[in-house]
Amino acid sequence: MALPKDMRLKGHRTFNYIHKNSQTYHGKLMTFKVARSNPAILLTHKVANTSNNFRVAIAISKKVSKKAVERNNLRRILQEWLLTNIKKINNHKPCWLLVNLKFGDFCNDKSKLLEEFQNLMFKSRLIK
Repeated sequence: MALPKDMRLKGHRTFNYIHKNSQTYHGKLMTFKVARSNPAILLTHKVANTSNNFRVAIAISKKVSKKAVERNNLRRILQEWLLTNIKKINNHKPCWLLVNLKFGDFCNDKSKLLEEFQNLMFKSRLIK
């Protein structure tokens, strides 16, 4: 189950903005970069709903796994957690989140991955 288009980030200007204006939260398996939303950057992509919504990008390097199937599987796991918890709680902040998975052999341990993802979501105060 993929994230809806109104929750995804795209464009190099968006990622440059996040890298320059974000606060970073580190974990053992991943890092979070959280920046204030800036809908003006998305206007060039002709996004219909450019309000201050919570938007996410999940970046998984080839260092994590050479196989695209495994990287996509990890991305889907994190996206599914986001969809179930963000929609249910609905007390998220209007910001942009970039999730970078660090390299390591954790493809078989999904519970550890989701546990750290949830801990970083609370640590970064994206959900309460």
